[in-house]
Amino acid sequence: MVEMVGVDCMRKVVVPVAFLLFLVGCSSSPSNAPATVAAAEPRPQPSPTPTAHPTPTLQMDFVASGPIIVEDQVDVAAQRDGVMADVFAEPGTSVKKGQLLAKMDDRQVSAELEAARAKTRSMEADLKNWQAEAKVLEADYARAEKMWEAQIIPKEQLEHAKYKAESDEWDVKRVSELLANSKQVEHSLELELEKTRITAPFHGVVARRYIRSGQSVTKNDRLFWVTAVAPLRIRVTLPERFLGHIRPGTMVGITPSETGDGSHRYRARVIQVSPVVDPASDTIEILAELSGDTSGLRPGMRADLRLPDVR
Repeated sequence: MVEMVGVDCMRKVVVPVAFLLFLVGCSSSPSNAPATVAAAEPRPQPSPTPTAHPTPTLQMDFVASGPIIVEDQVDVAAQRDGVMADVFAEPGTSVKKGQLLAKMDDRQVSAELEAARAKTRSMEADLKNWQAEAKVLEADYARAEKMWEAQIIPKEQLEHAKYKAESDEWDVKRVSELLANSKQVEHSLELELEKTRITAPFHGVVARRYIRSGQSVTKNDRLFWVTAVAPLRIRVTLPERFLGHIRPGTMVGITPSETGDGSHRYRARVIQVSPVVDPASDTIEILAELSGDTSGLRPGMRADLRLPDVR
């Protein structure tokens, strides 16, 4: 009875061991053998819900075009008729205020001026002569008064000395007025002589020359175009909505219109804002002055003024 129980126990132990050995042998089979147990596929995880963020609003630049200008830019015109004797300035010549650009034939005016100066000198000599004679006649009248008081001469002689002294005083005044008139004529001729000298009205550069030596010109004919080179400014118009948002002192960006890509950027400061709105276009006008390095810019070029738009 004990032996049978032992055998039965051995059977119970051998069966599970054999089953385990079978499983080990199956796991060591070649890789291409069919798997007995399928691997569990991972369950898809729910994606996290994205957090909503407000989309940033890009502030675009407003672009307004206008010309590069300078405050001093004029046509130098002839102030009298004449013939150009010499021309000293060519286009591109840098000039200073008062520098001689050209000269008219001034021989006639110079001769008239010398004659007027000679007449003035003559009138000055006449005036001195009349003034000296007036002093003599005043002395004669004073002596005649004393002689009449001493009953040496009659009253008629006293009155004669008095009237002669008064007459001479009027002659002194007459010659004084003639001298003043002569000096005015002299000054007028000096101005005419000055008009024969064409000079630069300010520091700048000669942009154009319209005349040549030997050319006859009449009053108001254009002779030169002279322009300043600094400070450079730009004048543009902006929509009415910028009123109150841009004021003197505001810094803006300037780009030459030819480039168009903003590669050459300059800075300018607003110096003037129109105090009124143009009712025809609902715009305001501003004037800005460029600062810093302005190389590459010239008066007359068109440029774009850029500033943040307002809505």
